[in-house]
Amino acid sequence: MTTTSQPLGADEAPYHPEGDVIHQPAGQGQSIWFGDAIYTFKATRENTNGSLTLAEATVPPGGGPPPHIHPHADEAFFILNGTIEFLNGEKTFVAGDGDFVFVPRGTRHRFRNVGVQTARLLFMFTPAYLEKFFMEIGQEARAGEAPLPLTPEQQRQIVDLAPRHDLQLSL
Repeated sequence: MTTTSQPLGADEAPYHPEGDVIHQPAGQGQSIWFGDAIYTFKATRENTNGSLTLAEATVPPGGGPPPHIHPHADEAFFILNGTIEFLNGEKTFVAGDGDFVFVPRGTRHRFRNVGVQTARLLFMFTPAYLEKFFMEIGQEARAGEAPLPLTPEQQRQIVDLAPRHDLQLSL
């Protein structure tokens, strides 16, 4: 299996003992600290045969990634709760509880929690994309502990590893 965030080949299809349906029970999925945010992956390239990535994000006030572009993947967000400011090219707008946002591939964007409470959102990439980036840089979440802001080393890794994962930072 490759380490980049590209779709799986036909010979790399995952095995599903219950058949073709994937069931991820509530509270399960690999949880990664990426700075002070927590990302829990519900569907990945490995278990969707490269079709999509779906994760739940818990983002603290002020948290979110810098402006960036996904050249070969679309991204969608569903705001479970919170106030999220999105960048769309050079313009911004605010999305809140129950809102849906679709970002076509090649679009410069970012999101930021502009509220005073931790925000929760679902995000999805099609095709499956970027979970390896999060896992390479982040740390596995540990129960009973709070995530810490990105270290200088992790910040360097973001810049260094982004091109390998087909991610263009657009600061």
